[in-house]
Amino acid sequence: MGAPPKSVLARGLLLLDAFGATDVELTLAQLSARTGLPKPTAHRLVAELVAWGGLERTDGGYRLGMTLFVLGQRVPRQRSLREAALPYLEDLHEATHENVHLTVFDSTDTLFLEKVTGRRSMPIVSRVGGKLPAHCTASGKVFLALGPPAYLRQVLDAGLRRLTPRTVILPGLLRQDLDRTRERGYGINREESETGVVAVAAPVHDRNRRVIAALSIAGSAHRLDLERLAPAVRTAALALSREMATGS
Repeated sequence: MGAPPKSVLARGLLLLDAFGATDVELTLAQLSARTGLPKPTAHRLVAELVAWGGLERTDGGYRLGMTLFVLGQRVPRQRSLREAALPYLEDLHEATHENVHLTVFDSTDTLFLEKVTGRRSMPIVSRVGGKLPAHCTASGKVFLALGPPAYLRQVLDAGLRRLTPRTVILPGLLRQDLDRTRERGYGINREESETGVVAVAAPVHDRNRRVIAALSIAGSAHRLDLERLAPAVRTAALALSREMATGS
């Protein structure tokens, strides 16, 4: 880890960015360790973030605050995308009773913009606002196979992190998987980001045929027939693509 930034704003943002995709809360000690900020400095900045609403105090430490959620709702493109996608997500969930996601590519990760789930859905780690490495998610493979070449370069430069015994961590094998994704038009994840969980994802395009998002279905490796579900996901993604192209 390099030296922490000097500006107060940059240090505050560093504290917010310390929260990973699966972190519900962090202690002051964890925030200090992850950012490289001295504890007294971290404590002072955390207090200011709490006052602003970017962080909230918990019994064990701190969690991200509602002010960040409110700001996120003001991002025009993502808000319109989520609003347009929700009926398709709900239809897919009604048909499958599985976890259904709307995702976008973010740096080297799959970012979950929306999730529809229910009592009959298998509990999985994905959550709205959470991230998983793109190379081991069905949606991420869609972005890497069908998006700009820069996406794949970013992921390979960052290194292929192993999340499960089935995670693909060799660049050559990942490229082969992406070739298959490109040929069939949808991405598949077979227990690569979470043991026991599989997923299938299809691309959402804008009017210029650029991949702007993906829809996915995820659930139990013992229950889901990904090839059977793929046409439904592709049909929903195509319908959403047409709506986004018309409205954009």
